[in-house]
This record gives sequence, structure tokens and C-alpha cells, in this order.
Amino acid sequence: MSIQQPRTASNGDIKPDSSNLAVLIDGDNVSSKHVSGLMAEIANYGTASVRRIYGDWTTPGLGAWKSCLLKHSITPIQQFAYTTGKNATDGAMIIDAMDLMYTGRFSGFCIVSSDSDFTRLATRIREQGLTVYGFGERKTNYAFIAACDKFTYFDVLPVDPSEEPTASRPPQQGYRPAAARPQMTPRPLDQVALNALEEAISNSISYAGGYANLAEVGHLLSRKSANLNARNYGYPNLTAFVEASRLADFRIQDMGNRPPITLVRLKDHVMGDV
Repeated sequence: MSIQQPRTASNGDIKPDSSNLAVLIDGDNVSSKHVSGLMAEIANYGTASVRRIYGDWTTPGLGAWKSCLLKHSITPIQQFAYTTGKNATDGAMIIDAMDLMYTGRFSGFCIVSSDSDFTRLATRIREQGLTVYGFGERKTNYAFIAACDKFTYFDVLPVDPSEEPTASRPPQQGYRPAAARPQMTPRPLDQVALNALEEAISNSISYAGGYANLAEVGHLLSRKSANLNARNYGYPNLTAFVEASRLADFRIQDMGNRPPITLVRLKDHVMGDV
């Protein structure tokens, strides 16, 4: 495997594409089993024109990643662990992220790590007016989650069995197993989610009868908290998430020549408590 050093353009006059993304993966803190689901999810947000993973590739810990790199066109960046107890990978990722940000080529960054050391980086990128998508485990410190525009947990992404970090085995000719969709078990909405949803519906009312556009409700929820979305609670979509709350009634609004939209309003007993 050829290890490449990062190369960054320096033309600050280049206008960022509306969907041009840089994906930076912390190889020390991310399992290779998540890569297929991760890249499929990122494709929903734009084009991952830069894809890099950082770590010390001389160590056995990153061995499982090596078979995934060509398949997903991810460039490995070598960072030696010079001192025990110090994470040199974090520093390399941060430096590269800043270099990429100043090229002006990107509209967003995907930071793939459960390490809260990237909190300040995410904040700085957002200050530049760019979108930050975070990906990590449930144990991720909330400070990092809050610094992202959207944060997705690994356990809601599909897993490709062929990319599980197991002992090396020869691939079967022509065999490409499909990524398996995780069995999402919906979690009951906690009080934080219920309060946020109630507030989002109340603040989105723009139709007669106290109705709000469901899409606008979802937008307000994501702005309120980066990890407050249907998938992170195990629901396939926003409609199922709102239905599970038992806070709202639904209505389909005909829009003439345009596609119909879904409206929601708080149930009467909820309105009485507002």
C-alpha cells in the first residue's frame, strides 16, 4: 500500500461548490466496519472530493482499514506516534483541515471521530460559514456534538460484514456483499426530545388552525441540537419520530401544481399546557 502525504491547493480565489465536502477520518478512533455506511451517508450531503484517514500505518491496529481504502478511494495519511500518550493524529487532522478550509473549495467538512479534541476545530470551521457534519459513537462528548451542524451516531449506519475488523482472509472472486441495514430499535423520546419537538412545532406555525410544515419543524430541531434527529433515536424518518412523541396531529396539505406537504400541530391537551 502506498502512503501519500497530503497535498493541498492554495488558490484562495476558487469558489466552493455547494456540495463539495472534505472527509477527515480519525483512524485511531474509528472501526473499519463503519466505512460503507459512513460513505453512503455522506453522499446524501454532497460530493466527498477529499477523503483522508489519519493514523500510524506502521502499527497493526489499522490493518483492517487497508482493504477498505481502495474500495472507497480513501487516502491514508501517515502520522507517526512520536510520544507515548500524545495523539499526533489529532494534530495532523487539524492542520490539514485548516489548510483545506483556506483553499475556499469546500462548503462543508465531515469529521469522523468520537474524540472531543476536535471540538474547537468544528467550531472554527463553522465560524468560517461552512457546514460541519460529525460522526461518532454514542459515548462522544456532547461538546463536540454541539459544535457540529449535524451529528450522526455510527450505530444507525449500515455495516458491511466484509469490512468487519477480523482476521485476514482471501476474498472470493466476484463476491461483493451488500451493506446490511442495522436493525434500528426505536428508543422512547426522552424529555429533552419532547420539549424540543414541542417548541419546534410551536415556533413553526404558519398555517391556519395552528399547523406547521413538518419539514420546517425538522429544520428547527436540527438547529436546536446537532444530534436531535429521527435516525439517532432509531426512527426511519421525521414522521415516525413525531408520531412516536404522541404530541401532534397530522394533515396533508394540497399545494395545487406542486407536491403536497405534511403539516403538524400540537394536540389539544398539549396546547393547553403551553
